[in-house]
Amino acid sequence: MMRPPRVRLPLGRAASSAAPGPGRRLLLSTPIFYANGPPHIGHVYSAVLADALHRQRGLRGAVPGRFSTGTDEHGLKIQQAAAAAGTSPPELCERVSGLFRQALTQAAISFTHFTRTSQPRHRRAVQRFWGALRDGGALYKGSYEGWYCTAEECFLPESQLVQRGDTRGHPCPVSAETGHQVHWTKEENYMFRLSAFREPLQSWLRDNPGAITPEPFQQQVLRWLEEELPDLSVSRERSRLPWGIPVPGDATQTIYVWVDALVNYLSVVGYPETHGEWWPAAHHVVGKDILKFHAIYWPALLMAVGLAPPERILVHSHWTVHGQKMSKSLGNVVDPSACIQQYTLDGFRYFLLRQGVPERDCDYYEEKVVKLVNSELADALGGLLNRSTSPSINPSNTYPRFSESCFPKLLADGKTKAAGRACAEDYELVALVASLPLKVADYFESFQIYKALEGISLCVRQTNSFFQRHRPWKLDRRDPAEQLWLDTIIHVTLECLRVYGMLLQPVVPHTADKVLSRLAVGPEERGLSALTFLPRYEGKPCPFEGRALGPDTGLLFHRLEKSSQHPIECAKL
Repeated sequence: MMRPPRVRLPLGRAASSAAPGPGRRLLLSTPIFYANGPPHIGHVYSAVLADALHRQRGLRGAVPGRFSTGTDEHGLKIQQAAAAAGTSPPELCERVSGLFRQALTQAAISFTHFTRTSQPRHRRAVQRFWGALRDGGALYKGSYEGWYCTAEECFLPESQLVQRGDTRGHPCPVSAETGHQVHWTKEENYMFRLSAFREPLQSWLRDNPGAITPEPFQQQVLRWLEEELPDLSVSRERSRLPWGIPVPGDATQTIYVWVDALVNYLSVVGYPETHGEWWPAAHHVVGKDILKFHAIYWPALLMAVGLAPPERILVHSHWTVHGQKMSKSLGNVVDPSACIQQYTLDGFRYFLLRQGVPERDCDYYEEKVVKLVNSELADALGGLLNRSTSPSINPSNTYPRFSESCFPKLLADGKTKAAGRACAEDYELVALVASLPLKVADYFESFQIYKALEGISLCVRQTNSFFQRHRPWKLDRRDPAEQLWLDTIIHVTLECLRVYGMLLQPVVPHTADKVLSRLAVGPEERGLSALTFLPRYEGKPCPFEGRALGPDTGLLFHRLEKSSQHPIECAKL
């Protein structure tokens, strides 16, 4: 193998800048999904996580950013899948990319850009990026051999392989992590001197402790960087892989599919002309199975062309089904389209974001979905809205007035100026809900959306307890004092519901819209940047007080029933 040239490492340019606030533009991205088969629950989970972050940022009044997704359409796996399906790679990609766009639209993913790696603008960006790598001395041509995994489109070292029996019972090497078969490959390829970037990558992560979130994944990457970091093969012989972007100036080679795919994060912001207006303000949402590509290969490639790594890499784990890994061979791949049909769009989104914990694998089964959605959306939230706006409780169909004499403000010493009707638990509820918006914002920022939803769910339960504790249906409206207290109970309950509806907009947009519309909260009043709670308790005016409620559209969320049809097995190509 010929000796590689020295690489010009960037000096002081690889550290990412501070995370962008609402006043800065941001690129938020999902991975571009591999177009060799239809979408499953894992793809939609990545997209729903990113979508919730994108919606929440918009509701905070942020400068409009870009939210990108798309399909990765090159590589040996695509080439083989097309041959097996009796079609051409372009025809397969056209069909599968359409399935992904349809699935993401059906899941209410509010993407602004959908990238296909077969698009001319992306191809041009990849070729320019390759040229920058070459001109910077990061590439050299050499003979390479090793175990190649087509399913994962990467070479694997011996340490990551185990022996297992093939379909005939013969021992064969497979990936220890995924079980995919590997085959020995020897080629003359272009190599990227990844080994030169071990220390710059370590420095980047030491200087940016939140660059990879959750923190255990950052520690995993640091452990990888303590090991040997061999140079990376970044091309394949074109005679073996014609389906891909050719290496500029060398018609015998095809650019490695992962280099091709990763550059989508630059092509979507106008590389090589206008990317500087955005980069490195980029947050990538990725699954843990592609962490090494995003947290080692991608930052190193960027450093090699003089660009900083992305500001954040947000990593999530996988979904299992009844404790088993999803697999076509097991027939347990979950079809997101069937889930949306069975559990409703908001029901499915809520389940994924409420149960999905990024740092550990989560288990899917129908009973869990039905129980969670019925308990928290249909019964707790829906029941509270229905009871507090029903004609028997609120015959005027208005946002009633708050009485400071019934619910006097607590002083610094924990006492009130005068005796009211509110008890200690009521003050605890008010304090809990008042602190909720900031807690939810912090959980979104730290990529813990499930904790935000836990907090909202707790508050909804506490508000139901408040309503039940004071039994407004027992109060005598003919007594002016009782009427004041009744109106105050309803006012506090509706204020709580308004906060929950506002905070749930990024997660369950249709359900949140129904809550806010019923409370007559206008579109221009739904931003999170100026969200206040119970201003009358603080002695300030409430713009909703006395306002007529919106139309009653019936149940907020219909209870789910267990179905005999399980949403297992993706749609066939």
